Parts: sequence; C-alpha cells; structure tokens
Amino acid sequence: MTDQAQLEAVLAQVDAGLDQSLERLFSLLRIKSISTDPAYAAECQKAADWIAGELNGLGFDASARPTPGHPVVVAHGPAQAGPHVLFYAHYDVQPVDPLNLWHSDPFDPQIKEDAAGRKIIVARGASDDKGQMLTFIEACRAWKSATGSLPLRVSLMLEGEEESGGKNLPPFMRENVEELKADIALVCDTDMWDRQTPSITTMLRGLVADEIVITAANKDLHSGMFGNAARNPNQVLAEIIASLRAPDGSVTLKGFYDDVAEISPELKAQWQSLGFDEKAFLGEAGLSLPAGEQSRSVLEMLWSRPTCEINGMVGGYTGDGFKTVIPSKASAKISFRLVSGMDPKKIRAAFRAHVEEMIPADCQVEFIPHGGSPAITVPSDGEFLRKALDGLSAEWGKQAVITGSGGSIPVAGDFKSILGLDTLLIGFAHVDDQIHSPNEKYDLESFHRGIRSWVHVLAALAK
Repeated sequence: MTDQAQLEAVLAQVDAGLDQSLERLFSLLRIKSISTDPAYAAECQKAADWIAGELNGLGFDASARPTPGHPVVVAHGPAQAGPHVLFYAHYDVQPVDPLNLWHSDPFDPQIKEDAAGRKIIVARGASDDKGQMLTFIEACRAWKSATGSLPLRVSLMLEGEEESGGKNLPPFMRENVEELKADIALVCDTDMWDRQTPSITTMLRGLVADEIVITAANKDLHSGMFGNAARNPNQVLAEIIASLRAPDGSVTLKGFYDDVAEISPELKAQWQSLGFDEKAFLGEAGLSLPAGEQSRSVLEMLWSRPTCEINGMVGGYTGDGFKTVIPSKASAKISFRLVSGMDPKKIRAAFRAHVEEMIPADCQVEFIPHGGSPAITVPSDGEFLRKALDGLSAEWGKQAVITGSGGSIPVAGDFKSILGLDTLLIGFAHVDDQIHSPNEKYDLESFHRGIRSWVHVLAALAK
C-alpha cells in the first residue's frame, strides 16, 4: 500500500468510526474531573484511569502516575524509525458555577445546534480540553485500526491539574526527564484562526505577576483631623500606577524593551494578510481605541509586544455609603506579559526598583510575588513546523497560518526549559467556545476534522 493509499484508509476509518469516537468522548465528559475542588479528587483519578485504559487498549504502555496532587497519565507507543513526538493535553476541567446559567447538565454531554445551525457538543470540558485531547487519541486509534501501527513513535503526557495551577507537573517532568525525551512536543489547547483556517501558534507570552502593599500610617485616620498632614497610600499607589505607562502607551520601566526583538517582515506581512478587524475586535468589548503602543497594530500588541496591566486595586473604604477615612494601606496586583527574550527575573526587579524609587520616606512597601514564566517562540523556519503546516493545509484545503497568542501556557516553557523541546500548539477550538463559562461547547466539525487533521499531521511529521 502506498503512503497516499494508507493515509486515505486511515481518514476513511476516522469517518466511519465517528459515532464511536463521540461515544468515547461523552464517556470522558461525564467524569467530573474538577481539579481545583478536593471533593472531586476521586473523579480526577477516575478520568486518569479511564484514559490510561483506553491507551493501553490501543497498544500503548500507559499508566496513571501518582503525584502529590492528581495523576499524570504517561503513555509510550512502540519504538520505531522516524521522529518521536510527545503529546500533551489536560483531562481536568474548571468548576461549573454558576450552575443556574447552564441550559443543560454540564456533565451530561449533548449535541445541539447553535444559532447558525452548526452542530455543537455542549458539556464542561468539551473544548477545554477533553474534546481537543480526544482528537489526537482518536487519530492514533484510526491509524492503528486501518494500518495496525502508528506512522512514527508517539508518547503522551496528560495532566490533571492544568486548571488549578499545574504545580506538580514541572517536578514530575524533572524527575522523569530521560523517559520523556522526544524530538518535538505537540499541544492541543488552542484555537483555529477562523472556522475554515487552521493555525499553529508559535508565540506565547510569558508572565510576571506581582502584588504591592503600601503602608503609610500605622492605622486608618480621620480625613478631617489628619487630611493634608498625613500621607495617603491611595495617592501614592495612584501615582505609581499612573507612572507605569507613557502617553503613547509604552511601558516606562527602565530597560523594559531592551531584550524585545522585532518580528520578521515575512511574519508581519502574514499577520497583515489575515484580515483582522481591529475595530470589530475592540467593538465586541464596547471599546474603540487601542491602548498599547500607538505605532503598533492590534495583532502586534496582542502577540509580539510586552504589556503592563493593573489587575486589581484595593485601598480604604469600599462598602456602601461613605466613610471619610485616610487608609493605612493600599494595594494593587500588577502583571506583565512578556515576549521572547525577556527575563522574568529582570522585569520583576525593574518593576520593584521603579516602585521603590517612588515610595515616600515615611511609607513602606511590601512585594508579594505571584509567579513568573518566560515567553516561548518556535522558529518559523523549523522543519517540524513546516511539515505540520502542510498536514493541516491538506485537511482543510486552505493554507494553515502561523499565529501568536497573548496568553501564556506554562507547560510550553517547561518543555523547553526541562526537556529542551520546542512545542507545536495545534488546536481546533473557536473563540466562542465559552471555555471556563456556562454552556461550554466544541463544534462537532472541530472534533471530526480535528481527528482528521492529526492523522494528516502525524503522516507529515513521519515523512
């Protein structure tokens, strides 16, 4: 059988077995694997065991490995010639609150129609990330059913704590470095560019999060008796926050842009060709004016430029009515999204130095760190990326595109720092999937053609 005939046989198997693939997805969706709530620990274990059982049935050597939290499922296919891929996804889900906003039981998956008449799978985890995870596993199943083997060596590492911080995964990876070695990591936890254009995300921003607490007087003060004479930490905090950005939208920290590289002209041209509607994007949020660096497009602001955002501010009396008080303390939570080349430690130090320079002599500041991770960029001329783009394009009949993401997926950084692996982020979700919200959904087409897409990608990577 030729390579093309073999590929067509596997794709035919996907189509013929779609109903059975959906039955397996629904079985997994019924498991209430809410990782952040200890009451559902047994359900997380049940989900891990279910996945390990399915993978063992496909000929993988699979097991649910214990951690101080929820299990990590690790599976290895037979050793064979060609590249070795390590696939990552997560089987845990977000809580379902508020339950009264769901139109059906979040753990009783349903196939419904949306307003446009498209068939959708509605359940918690349908898109994030059980549906996405099963697209890859079902592609492996189709390869095994149609040909008796996979086209390359495949390993899987499936996490149970992504939605609750994932703190136990990096130590697990460090303890099992030799076992988890591969040539490229694959992650299915991202979106398509649009409903007919597949994409590979090659840029993820890193993150630095810091909380500052400013203390002035040793107790709250009456604003009539102490006003003007006493320092107000709300005023100090407001001045610090206002100083973080210049009028043109740029961040003012010393050295903030020192390690920020420009994207290539070719990538910039591709982004310009995507037809992104900046006005519509902001309009959906009730806004109209881009707030970042004014010399940049909105896609550049979102994907390739670093940010500074104030995520929360607290100080003084915030209850009903009015209280004329000068508070003793004021605090803010501030985060920075980083791009490739930026050092989280350097940015945290620059921020703290900036704040300390503005603290009056009779005030104190406390810094509370809330995590940090570097940005990730996959070389745009890499062989694995090129092959994966070809595989996706073959399924969708349209050139797959390279995109960035304004968000952060820490596991991609862990793959690079711990295992030395680049990551291809290939997903089939859509921006309207309502992940983390009531009535989460995954398009039936995303599930079906997601399976077919992975069949193509695995074949392309094996060449």
